[in-house]
Amino acid sequence: MIVVCGEALIDLVPAGTGAAYEARPGGGPLNIAVGLGRLGVDVALLARLARDRFGRLLREHVRASRVALDLAVTSTAPTTLAVLGLDAAGVAAYDFYIDGCADGGWTVAELPDELPPTAALQVSGSLALPVPSMAETLEALLTRERPRRVIAFDPNIRPSLIRDEAAVRSRLERWLGLADIVKASAEDLAWIAGGRPIDAVLRQWREMGPTVLVVTRGPDGAYALGPAGPVDLPGAPVKVVDTVGAGDAFMSGLLASLDGTGRLNRSALAGLTGDELTAALRFAQRVAGITCGRLGADPPWREEL
Repeated sequence: MIVVCGEALIDLVPAGTGAAYEARPGGGPLNIAVGLGRLGVDVALLARLARDRFGRLLREHVRASRVALDLAVTSTAPTTLAVLGLDAAGVAAYDFYIDGCADGGWTVAELPDELPPTAALQVSGSLALPVPSMAETLEALLTRERPRRVIAFDPNIRPSLIRDEAAVRSRLERWLGLADIVKASAEDLAWIAGGRPIDAVLRQWREMGPTVLVVTRGPDGAYALGPAGPVDLPGAPVKVVDTVGAGDAFMSGLLASLDGTGRLNRSALAGLTGDELTAALRFAQRVAGITCGRLGADPPWREEL
């Protein structure tokens, strides 16, 4: 089983050329949980869900994708919003509305006392790293759960949300040291490491604790560093509609593949071979490619693969 923790929000996506927007379920953790559920993985979402109409839409969406909500917290605040803009290449930019909303109210007291004993834990940093209440809560969870289970982390840096860069960088370093699996994008590395070579950054991160590190490079494929050494996977041709949820779909595919081969415990992950890592990356790449080929964060079902 995998527990995915973090934001669940509504993406307001431009509808046509006018000023109208279409509301769609979103947020990296929600997208990852939905992707895992559709791939047949036993998954639960630990999120704060509002009681409003958007909150009901989010609940319906995740349940329809076979995601359990037993760990979710009900919030009296309204649903968090992200307003999207797409450039000519279909790449998304976001404006977030968090203060006074569900994801602005995370507290340590709301965390479940226990997670399922054999579950892996996945956390994303997009809102969790820069939003203080969320950062404090998720860091407490990561610290508590580190001795008990495999932890996967996606920094998913959102520079527009960062008000205290020094605090975010310090928090990021601590979270990297608590993770076993790290999946970052080339854009994340540009902000984090300022143009340093990918292999040098991943080797530095490896010394901090993670066992498997992956960087996605869009059309240029993925680069990974695992227990057996590096894997450099070229890109696969994809007709892009938009890139919304592509990184989340990749993470879903990566975790689903590792889960399917019994590698989501710490001792098994340490024995991951180069061929197994390559196969997991290829599967993740395929899942992300299908998502890029259709509108919005709409990851594929297992039978589509």
